[in-house]
Amino acid sequence: MGRFAIGRIVHGVVVVFCVAIVVFATSRLVGDPVGVILPFEATHEQRAALRHQLGFDRPILEQFGEYITNLARGDFGTSLLQDRPTISIVLEHLPATFELVFAGIALAILIAVPLGVVAAVRPGSLVDRMSVSLSLLGLSVPEFFLGILLILFFAVELGVLPASGKGGIEHLILPALTLALPAVGRLTMIARSSMIDQLGQAYVQTAKAKGIPRWRVVGIHALRNALIPVLTLSGWELMRALAGYAVTVETVFAWPGVGYLAFQAVREQDVFLVQTIVLVVAVLVVFVNVGIDILYRVVDPRIKLG
Repeated sequence: MGRFAIGRIVHGVVVVFCVAIVVFATSRLVGDPVGVILPFEATHEQRAALRHQLGFDRPILEQFGEYITNLARGDFGTSLLQDRPTISIVLEHLPATFELVFAGIALAILIAVPLGVVAAVRPGSLVDRMSVSLSLLGLSVPEFFLGILLILFFAVELGVLPASGKGGIEHLILPALTLALPAVGRLTMIARSSMIDQLGQAYVQTAKAKGIPRWRVVGIHALRNALIPVLTLSGWELMRALAGYAVTVETVFAWPGVGYLAFQAVREQDVFLVQTIVLVVAVLVVFVNVGIDILYRVVDPRIKLG
């Protein structure tokens, strides 16, 4: 277990380093941050002076070497527009993203697992057909369109929930639901499929023959093994949300998380802030991936981590 975790962490460090290379190259090749910072009427000399101050006029390899050296010291750079350390800005917005992502994925699991189990226990029933239909519907509707529909219905028509911003629990409901519903479709289908497979196994038939109550056979024995693929997909949904899909939801609802911050940083061409956001998200995704792999052994000790 320890050797596996260390190996995955080392692999994650390599991945983050590769991400740093790609982000650095992309941020230097796309757009002109100097043109965003200075007004349109700025002279050529003023632009050249700012470009020299920021180090953008130096050879690209020299800039990259300084960037990596600064990262090793914990210096992620200063925001071009806010004139503050970028890592401080990102850390200020991370709690809001965590709140939204974990609420959305937890809500998806709470809906999908019982729905998938009931559909598997009663295949072909009305509940089964409804779960499949709802899953396909959730998979078909993009997050931005779903978010707009929820805003129009609950905030505009009914006026029972706020349309944007962050405040009390009522502000979290619509964005969390928008993030959860597409994940519900995928998780329900995998929970249903996995549960049907487990209910057909010999150990389930043996447990029934011994007179063990049906709820115990289904809810404990079969469900525990069926949760392994659900856990895998839940980890993927969590990484999927952190790595980009939360950007759409946060932008639609003006939720002050890292995703909305990334949207603003790209729009304003704040290259240092974009670099820091992508690196922090990459570290989070690697951490979640390693954590999910280790959780496999907690759920089922028979799994060998190679």
